[in-house]
Amino acid sequence: MRTRVGLCGTCAFVRVIENRRGSAFHLCERSLTDSRYPKYPPLPVLRCPGFEPAAPEPEDEGEG
Repeated sequence: MRTRVGLCGTCAFVRVIENRRGSAFHLCERSLTDSRYPKYPPLPVLRCPGFEPAAPEPEDEGEG
C-alpha cells in the first residue's frame, strides 16, 4: 500500500485514519501547523517540500 500513496507511505508526518467501514485516509500532520499543506492530500504524493522519512521501525531480534 505504501507505493500507492507515494511519499506519504514513509513520511514522519503522516497519520493513517481509518473509519468504521474500513476506508483509510492519510492525514498530513504538517497541515495542523502550516496551511501550505493539505490536511488530506490527493494521493499518490510524488513531491513534497515537507517530506521527512520516518524513523525505521526496530526489527525484532527474536530469541536465539
